[in-house]
Amino acid sequence: MMSVTPKPLEGIRVLDLTRIISGPYCTRLLADCGAEVFKIEPVGGEYMRVKEPMKVGKSTYFGHFNAGKKSVEIDFRSVNDLAAIRKLAATCDVVVENFRPGVVRDLGLDFATLASGRKDLVYCSISGFGQSGPRARHPAYAPILHALSGHDLAAMSYAEDVGKPFRTGIWYADLIGGLFAFSAIQTALIGQLRHGIGQYIDVALMDSMINLLVLEMQEAQTPSAFERWLATPVRAADGHVIAVPITGRIFERLADLTGHPEWKQDTRFNTQLEREKNWPALMALVEKWTSERSAADCEAAMMEAGIPCARYQTVSEAIHDEQVIARALMSDVGEGAGAFKVANLPFLLSGTPLAVGPRVPEPGEHTKDVLDLFRSSAGQDQNP
Repeated sequence: MMSVTPKPLEGIRVLDLTRIISGPYCTRLLADCGAEVFKIEPVGGEYMRVKEPMKVGKSTYFGHFNAGKKSVEIDFRSVNDLAAIRKLAATCDVVVENFRPGVVRDLGLDFATLASGRKDLVYCSISGFGQSGPRARHPAYAPILHALSGHDLAAMSYAEDVGKPFRTGIWYADLIGGLFAFSAIQTALIGQLRHGIGQYIDVALMDSMINLLVLEMQEAQTPSAFERWLATPVRAADGHVIAVPITGRIFERLADLTGHPEWKQDTRFNTQLEREKNWPALMALVEKWTSERSAADCEAAMMEAGIPCARYQTVSEAIHDEQVIARALMSDVGEGAGAFKVANLPFLLSGTPLAVGPRVPEPGEHTKDVLDLFRSSAGQDQNP
């Protein structure tokens, strides 16, 4: 039996000055990897604590991003509390913030202040547009960045009979920005450990979104000679499936499975280039076969034949999928009626389980233990 090694970031302390989604997601992943994360919240707790959906009076949305952390409440108007946070920061390896550019400087919690007298601090700022440039101080929620980055018009161009960009409720920009911050911090920590030098990290959600649009970015500069093929859903008897018979061998399997070996000689489909050019015609033929069968039967038959295929699942179905269960992706957070499931990190380490923390801290739960010593030495409280 393999012995369990310590989590990779055990011993790393993180001052978490973040809120909403991008920053808390980044710092939760750091906590999953073993870091001790001090989440600094305003008096009464962060706004997201009352964000639906709620379970037993507590936000599971907030809990998803903040499980496994230590909660410290402060009055951001208090000179004494801010001084205490600066002293706490001096004991931390990493600081993460996602305020609008300029706010942490006004609070005295910026990189220049916290790195004074030390050279090893890793400090990460996450913002909509980055810390410099003409848009730097513009407010930015995820949908704004989806629109400006080109993502939404690219997605619209792939849809059929759509006259305006789609509505969205999935905050890609926040999540991908949090992931890039997570990876940047660990890269900087390797440099800190190897060279003794910290880093100031500037993560922009706009930059993160543009990084997703790889082919679209290249197409914008050098358009393809013909319209590219697009992965296309086809109807099943009770829903939809998607199949990708793009290579020659997979296409031949598809022709045999559907009872149409003559497709192999069809000049529209007998090379990969021709299949790509005539993809809508191929999918129309495939749909005649899939529409007579259930989505589950289509998936099972095609996958058995070695043809990439999937039925469309709801999120509820996906988190209970046999593959998700087999990989133990979901962890329970909380207890009893208040328990809910959260996705673990999307990678496994051979010697170290990296499950999400088992509980969400109460507002200010760790304030006394963490800050009392620093508050007592921070000087007399003043409220500007």
